Amino acid sequence: EVPLVESGGGLVQPGGSLKLSCAAAGFQFSLYGMKWVRQAPGKGREWVSSISFGGGITTYADFVKGRFTISRDDVKNTLYLQMDSLKTEDSAVYYCVSSNDKYWGQGTQVTVSS
Repeated sequence: EVPLVESGGGLVQPGGSLKLSCAAAGFQFSLYGMKWVRQAPGKGREWVSSISFGGGITTYADFVKGRFTISRDDVKNTLYLQMDSLKTEDSAVYYCVSSNDKYWGQGTQVTVSS
């Protein structure tokens, strides 16, 4: 069983929005802090945002602050990333990951292009 499955990626124009979802299964999602990381072609993996277990604390990389919003629904065992005002440099594969790096998704492609 795949522990984390992302969805919601796609092609969007600059300035547009996308909402990523990450469905968790096979572990007690509500007890884990979670994060989103991304990797663009030819670049290293970079942290985007984190949310604490319970959702009370959220943090963002400076390059997405004010544009992206991380959230979670522990009833649905789902992590979200609302991405607004997208830029071409946001194009990457986005992964949801448990904060301790134990559980990873397969990634979803986000392409921002006109």
